[in-house]
Amino acid sequence: MTASDDLTLVVGGSRLSGWTRVRVSRGVERCPSDFQIEMTERYPGQPFDLTVQPGDECTVWIGNDQVITGYVDRVSPAYDPITHSITVSGRGKCQDLVDCAAEWPGGQILGSSVLDIASKLASYYGITVSCAGEPGASIPQFNLMLGETAYDVIERICRYRALLPYEDTDGNLILGSIGTSQATNGFTEGVNVEKARAIFSIDQRYSEYLAFLQSVDVFTDVGNGGNLFATVKDPTVLRHRRRVIIAEAGGGGQDVAIQRANWECARRYGRSFTVALTTDSWRDSSGTLYTPNTLVPLALPTLKVTGKTWVISDVTYTRDENGTRATMMIMPPTAFYPEPILLQPFPADVPAGAVQ
Repeated sequence: MTASDDLTLVVGGSRLSGWTRVRVSRGVERCPSDFQIEMTERYPGQPFDLTVQPGDECTVWIGNDQVITGYVDRVSPAYDPITHSITVSGRGKCQDLVDCAAEWPGGQILGSSVLDIASKLASYYGITVSCAGEPGASIPQFNLMLGETAYDVIERICRYRALLPYEDTDGNLILGSIGTSQATNGFTEGVNVEKARAIFSIDQRYSEYLAFLQSVDVFTDVGNGGNLFATVKDPTVLRHRRRVIIAEAGGGGQDVAIQRANWECARRYGRSFTVALTTDSWRDSSGTLYTPNTLVPLALPTLKVTGKTWVISDVTYTRDENGTRATMMIMPPTAFYPEPILLQPFPADVPAGAVQ
């Protein structure tokens, strides 16, 4: 570890350091980011009566890089005959989107884009939203369901536009797509990998994916009544294994049924290849922190993973008595394709205001 990797918790304008144990976790499918750190209460250069309280606003820094902006959730002081310590844990600002109810006047959204909807829902909790991809056309109508959290709604509408919602280091929300930026260096066996483990699985994959869309006229028509079957095959699954998917009916349902079949096949294929590895640095060769949604080349011949460029799904920075490490979960890009859904359970040509 270098001085640039010192971790600092900033609370109320005070910079707190001197940690004995550190864990900071961020991920493209982890919202919010979170941390847990342990320190002695009497730390060098700070007054003894300086304390951290649950609910305090905070930022977490690794060197000069801000990695989390959020709140302290829990403070746990402890002592024994030898030590007197405090454990502090917290999460990013987006915790309020995940924990708290979605608020929208009347509960019905009309003629708004994914970005507009997410921004309005997040505004109640002091969070801004940016879109790194194309937010797409306006959604004619969308109704909130009682009991849904703000993040539940945002995640659902993001799937409709094939976007991934995840938290940035400033505590705000990003609506993005699969990462296209690549780390300066990847991971090479015998060079910068302490340990690695791969999981290759087939139990969640199928030879055939059948998306079934039921016609609204099925009870008046003879036979299938216009029912749609979209079929996608995975030739790498050698024995017969069929999965049937019930796709939503409504305007655009036929396209969604085909997309769902393709998504099931691609995502399940992607998630059947997983690498978990540990490296002894939090940064790549250029000094940049390893971050989620970043592409990294892999050369791990012992695991039979070579010549692949996959995406960092999750990264955890740790430091304890065993040293400084970064642990990452890495998968093919197809593992992160958002599930296509149909938001409108009525024909697309029906005006939004006509459906109550």
